[in-house]
Amino acid sequence: MAFLVQIHSTVIILFLILPLTSLAFYNSKYLHKFSPFPHSFSADVASKRTSYRLYKNLIGDDGRIYVCSDKNFFSFESNGSIAWTVHLNYTCNSNIAPIHGGSKKIYLVAENRVLKIYPLRIGTSEAAVELFFGPTQFTEKPEDIIGISASISSSCVLINVKNRGLFAYRLHGQLLWSAGPVLYQHGFRQGCRKNITGCYFTSSPVIDHCEASIFMCNTVGELYSLSVRGPYFKWIQDLSLFGNKFIVTPGNNGRLYVTVPGTGVILALDVSTGNILWRGDIGPLSSADYEPVVDSNGWISFGSLDGFFYSFSPTGDLKRFPRSASLNSVIQVSPLLDCSGYGVYISQTEMEGKVFQTAAEYVRVSALKPKSIVFTLLVPSSGSIYLSESDPGKILYKLSQSDLQHFVIDERTLLAFFVVSRKRSPLPCRTTRQKLASSCSQVNPKTLSIYSGNERTIVLFLLIESVILVLVAALVQRCCVFWKKKKLQSQNLGKFLEKRRSLRSQKKAYDRMIYDIEEKAASDEAVANEVLEKLSDLVKEREDIKRKLSTSYSLGRDDYGGKTRSSKSALPLYDEKTRSYSIKGSKNESVTVFHTVSDSSSNTSSTSEDDEYEEESDGEKSKGKAHVENSSDDEEGIRESGSRSLRRRTVSFTN
Repeated sequence: MAFLVQIHSTVIILFLILPLTSLAFYNSKYLHKFSPFPHSFSADVASKRTSYRLYKNLIGDDGRIYVCSDKNFFSFESNGSIAWTVHLNYTCNSNIAPIHGGSKKIYLVAENRVLKIYPLRIGTSEAAVELFFGPTQFTEKPEDIIGISASISSSCVLINVKNRGLFAYRLHGQLLWSAGPVLYQHGFRQGCRKNITGCYFTSSPVIDHCEASIFMCNTVGELYSLSVRGPYFKWIQDLSLFGNKFIVTPGNNGRLYVTVPGTGVILALDVSTGNILWRGDIGPLSSADYEPVVDSNGWISFGSLDGFFYSFSPTGDLKRFPRSASLNSVIQVSPLLDCSGYGVYISQTEMEGKVFQTAAEYVRVSALKPKSIVFTLLVPSSGSIYLSESDPGKILYKLSQSDLQHFVIDERTLLAFFVVSRKRSPLPCRTTRQKLASSCSQVNPKTLSIYSGNERTIVLFLLIESVILVLVAALVQRCCVFWKKKKLQSQNLGKFLEKRRSLRSQKKAYDRMIYDIEEKAASDEAVANEVLEKLSDLVKEREDIKRKLSTSYSLGRDDYGGKTRSSKSALPLYDEKTRSYSIKGSKNESVTVFHTVSDSSSNTSSTSEDDEYEEESDGEKSKGKAHVENSSDDEEGIRESGSRSLRRRTVSFTN
């Protein structure tokens, strides 16, 4: 059944908020210390017979409590004494708490203005209060400011103005961007799909510091996700089936929690897509602006008027405290985190009586006056209770002797002072950065799947695709080699291949002929001059074929610079005047022949020279060296002009 706490201006439905005139219900013996008509509290404020109420507060990292009262802003120590105060000239908004702005700056809303407070300037000649955002920004009468928030990592302050939209300012006051609930992109309208008339943002902007996203609701029940860096909608989720009033709480762990205060429904959404992950149900809440807390483990916690404390894990698991029902107890104020980020402080009030009344879809909770209060510190993820204070008389007495005696405080403010007054916390304190890093580490990176279906089929398809790509790459490379040749630019490919095959056949034939002649010369000591001349011509022809195959008719892989079968014998070396042959046979014999070319027109006599050539066989190194040299000088006079004469022949055999 849906739960709703209905508050009417003339009929008191809920007697749960502590009387603003006293704190007598906590402990009667301290009644006189909290006068309903407190005296002046500062030299800057005139003494008046009136009550000063403390509005929503902010607990600073320095252990102080920052809170507004009428047109004054206070900083309280943990013992209730005033650290400093500053006059604002504007009345504070009692429904919007101050926020941290980084670099020890505080932002607050007062009379549709956003004021910037510099605590370090208190007591100096510099102005401690500046107008950050106000009527000067508008050409018309300013609308109400619904809420503000600040992103220290993005260095911006977000301000939601009723009927105007969301404004993002840098910390020094420069406008970054603004966005309304309707955005036209690529000819399509986004936002306010059901009713564009009278559609505006209705919630305070909340920031997920891990995702750098802003979340807000509009009047028709749509939830927006915007980028901190610009006026772009990441996604819009229609939650109108659950109502149009929501409490949005960032988890900073990949989750976004949306609470429907009228029905007691809690929704967990994926911050990246806006999809609903799970749904839970809780008891009735004390007000429509009830604020749950999310600890560093990602658990979101609520206190309900049914007396139970509800905690949900990031996956939707529910834990209730206490396990046994307490018929007359209520939890009416929002819980607070301890300095470690893991523990949660709750305030549970024991009433003299409590009645549930059901009318249609509403459940009204009525209660008699309170009897006692219990402060509890627990860790929702483990269920461990570290502290349970059922008699707060000591702290009440301490506060009654401080500057708080001049103010009317409620249970929310009392819980805040109880939290900061705990000097020795059972859990080690951590900085805001450490808490944020711990919660952000719970975000699981999402991997997008490109293919869906049978895994084996996908793997086989990728394998076949890879093989085809390799074959195509090889074919393209081969074609590039072909068409790089200048011959191919004017000749047919078939003619090119035919010519190449012909040259390769000729080369093989020359290789065979040269090999046969070398074998014959190696076995016969008397090498004829005609045979040597023929060998020289064959070598020259083969070299010419090699050159063609490695240049004009090459496929890019021809390499004839290496050793071949015929390279075992040293081939003829030739220049203009000399020609020599070095032939090595299969029996480890070598024959070296020298020819000297002379162009003589008269009778010439040859000069004798004794040249010795020694060649060592690798197989005979261990046996020593044996050299047999046979030298003979055969001179034949050839008297014809321009003829070639064989001057000397030296044959060296090595066995």
